Amino acid sequence: VQLQASGGGLVQAGGSLRLSCAASERTFSSYALGWFRQAPGKEREFVAAIRWRGDITYYADSVKGRFTISRDNAKNTVYLQINALKPEDTAVYYCAAGWAAGTRDSEYIYWGQGTQVTVSS
Repeated sequence: VQLQASGGGLVQAGGSLRLSCAASERTFSSYALGWFRQAPGKEREFVAAIRWRGDITYYADSVKGRFTISRDNAKNTVYLQINALKPEDTAVYYCAAGWAAGTRDSEYIYWGQGTQVTVSS
């Protein structure tokens, strides 16, 4: 499965972005999907995940209430709606696919190339 992330950009604090991640295969609907991020000089961290049915989602405490993960299996796409952006949200955001909607990057098999989100204060 090839994943292509997009939607990043430069925004002011308090702004919003919607990240998208499109998959190359129709088997996309069988996978759990996750978003991770990596800020400069820091390790990659879990952001959000969604089960293959889209019925259950998980979020890191730092983004709860501001980020929303969703998926459209008909379009082979997963989304991350990011609201109330903070400078500390600045990072490269990666989408990933795996068999379980876990919080560890080792639980995911396929990774997208990442999209940069930069939040100015």
